[in-house]
Amino acid sequence: MDALVQKRLAVIGALLVGLLTVWLPELGLDPDTLLGQVVSAPRCPSEQLCVAFLDVGQGDSIFIQSPAGGQMLIDSGRDSQVLRELSAVMDRKDRALDYALLTHPDADHVGGFPEVFKQYDVSAVIRTENESDTPVWQTVSEAIAAEGSKVTYARRGQVIDLGGGASVEILFPDRDMSEAESNTASIVAQLTYGETSFLLTGDSPKSIEEYLVLTEGEHLKSDVLKVGHHGSRTSTSELFLDEVMPTYAIISAGKDNSYGHPHMEVTDLLFNKRVQVLSTAEEGTIIFVSDGTTLQLE
Repeated sequence: MDALVQKRLAVIGALLVGLLTVWLPELGLDPDTLLGQVVSAPRCPSEQLCVAFLDVGQGDSIFIQSPAGGQMLIDSGRDSQVLRELSAVMDRKDRALDYALLTHPDADHVGGFPEVFKQYDVSAVIRTENESDTPVWQTVSEAIAAEGSKVTYARRGQVIDLGGGASVEILFPDRDMSEAESNTASIVAQLTYGETSFLLTGDSPKSIEEYLVLTEGEHLKSDVLKVGHHGSRTSTSELFLDEVMPTYAIISAGKDNSYGHPHMEVTDLLFNKRVQVLSTAEEGTIIFVSDGTTLQLE
């Protein structure tokens, strides 16, 4: 079954669940009880690390769930599409997130957060000092304030414990990036669980990648690389790839997007390095599960 058919079936299923949620109470029936028996289990299993690169079109959004149930949402895509994808990987009764991490203020990374804050209780927000004068960022800032979440500014060396042995370490920024260009200010983080690791780069350009090679060296090595800036030629240098040495590279981009992402220079380089490339534009939401030793695609 190709990705387009899967997406259409997911939309139809979500619509049916929504309609039943409205109609069943009118018949004197409990939708939670009945739907719980017929709706498939969430795609993120419990007692393992689950990392879902959500299909939010031309944007980024990553959902992480630790073996202990700790959850983090890194970016949210451009709009409310993120809610549909979250509902597919989370338990439908779960309305709480431990952390929301905003890599930088671009609309295609944070535009969905106002809707996320409406639907989920978010305990803590991690961001940089970098801001934007766009209406989207203004709305996001207001939503964060209204949510009342604890706000932390990311700095190199911070470690966020998600429980069960899974943690997220901030590798960049290492300073106040409020005056920097937004992509350059992107948070770069490494998720680790046992022998499994993911390097998550936002829209970081080559200049930051090469800086990280100097500051982090072999610590960058990861099983999975979230390719910077949707596969743009402005990211993913050969020097950086040689240090990360990923088995998988994830490109989060919209199908037939107007930017030409991913650029051929990037995909050719990944191919030449024998990295398996997976794209949300082709695969839909991409899910990895790990027991701390092995890593598998769902």
